[in-house]
Amino acid sequence: MDKYDVYGIGNALVDTEYEVTDEFLDLVKLPKGVMTLIREEDRRRLIQLLEHEHEHQIIKLSGGGSAANTVVAVTQLGGTAFYSCKVADDEIGEFFLKDLTDLGIHTNLGESLEAGVSGQCISMVTPDAERTMTTHLGITEKFSSAELQPDALSNSKILYIEGYLVSSPSGLDAALEAQNIARAAGVKVALTLSDPAMVENFKNAFDTIISCGVDILFCNAEEASLWTSTTTREDAVSVIREACPNFAMTCGADGAIISDGHEVFTVPGFPTSPVDTTGAGDNFAGTFLVRLCQGKNHRDAALYANRSASTLVSNFGARLTMDMVRDLLSVSDDSK
Repeated sequence: MDKYDVYGIGNALVDTEYEVTDEFLDLVKLPKGVMTLIREEDRRRLIQLLEHEHEHQIIKLSGGGSAANTVVAVTQLGGTAFYSCKVADDEIGEFFLKDLTDLGIHTNLGESLEAGVSGQCISMVTPDAERTMTTHLGITEKFSSAELQPDALSNSKILYIEGYLVSSPSGLDAALEAQNIARAAGVKVALTLSDPAMVENFKNAFDTIISCGVDILFCNAEEASLWTSTTTREDAVSVIREACPNFAMTCGADGAIISDGHEVFTVPGFPTSPVDTTGAGDNFAGTFLVRLCQGKNHRDAALYANRSASTLVSNFGARLTMDMVRDLLSVSDDSK
């Protein structure tokens, strides 16, 4: 019997959220709705502008990182998870480790952490609920195969690879090594394309991972279009299906397009009043995977994942609150 449902690998970040205007994004010259990697001096300057020159208050401070949010969703909804990551021996790193530990997620992190600066993601949410992120990777940029735990990975049902790892040579090597370990152990491999900017700048790296065998691919419609070099969802589906027969393409309020390896179908979204879209795709992936691990089919898993993601975006933050979790767990049949 597998010890973990999902073994995730990805960046370890602490999310700091602010409410901003479109005018502020124009001022700091950040492309709206995407993630931008920044240097330490840029991070300090952005915080100076946010908190001191424009007096924006922090909405929420929480453990983050794309794949971390996904494995959190797995455990919140009844699954088990392991997370391989890298943090430094600083306040942010200790916060991140305690956050995962309190949620019952096992990690590769021991009691003695390395010196350095832990990663931070500054998430700026505009009134239309769109989130624009800047990420300073810090020590997580050095995530490598050394952070992998082969025994834990081999005793998992699914390996989940965060697409952001491809921005680092050592991160890409770690993803490929984890993929090899999973393949040898009969563990399914899931990959998320993570962000349009990642697909634009690192398409070859994604091609390499997918060519080595991916059992489930997660993406949104924009990422799918960029990776497949197509202009319609139908054409993107056709290309993706050839490379990876099992996939989930989220389409915002339009729901999601799903392929279970035999048929392609669309599942509807759930009506909601979006406040913050941060982490919606991460939550969808985690919910989808845990439902598969619980024996549900792709359609049921996708319906439940859409419900979960729609619930998430109705509030601030990249993770479900305990009240949201209780409401979701009380839903026994998504067709009702």
